[in-house]
Amino acid sequence: MNPQAAKKYLQTKVMTATAEQLQMMLFDGAIQSCEQARVALEKKDYERSFQSLSKAQAIVNQLICALKIDVSPDLCKKLKGLYLYAYRRLVDANLRHRVESLDEALSVLKYQRETWAMLMQKLGKHKAAAAAAAIDIPAPDARMEASISMQG
Repeated sequence: MNPQAAKKYLQTKVMTATAEQLQMMLFDGAIQSCEQARVALEKKDYERSFQSLSKAQAIVNQLICALKIDVSPDLCKKLKGLYLYAYRRLVDANLRHRVESLDEALSVLKYQRETWAMLMQKLGKHKAAAAAAAIDIPAPDARMEASISMQG
C-alpha cells in the first residue's frame, strides 16, 4: 500500500472509530512504538529509539489526558498512577537507553491492552443482548455462541 493510501486509510479508521476502539488504537500504537524502540535500543540506534520512545510517551500522555475523572474518580486515580509509572519508565529508557525500563513500561501497556480487550468483548455482548431485546429475539448465550462455527 502506498503511503498516501495508508495515511487516508488510517484517517478514515480513526474518524469512524468508537471511543472504545480509539482507546484500543492508543494501546496498540504505544505497544508498537515500544517494540520498535526495543529493537532500536538493542541495535544501539539511539536516534530511532528516541523517536519511538517519544511517540510512546506522547501516547501514554494521551491515555492520561483521556481519563474521565468525573465519571469514576477512584478508578481514574489508579489508572493515572499506572500510566504515570509507565511514562516514567519510558522516560528512563529514553534517557539512559535501558531496555529493562522499556520492558517494564511495555508490560504495563500490554496488560492494560489485554484488560481493555476483555472489557470491549464484554461490552459487545451486553450491547448485542440489548439490541436483541429491543427487536424481541433471544439474547446470545453460551450455548448459542458455542454452536456458531465460522468454518464451513
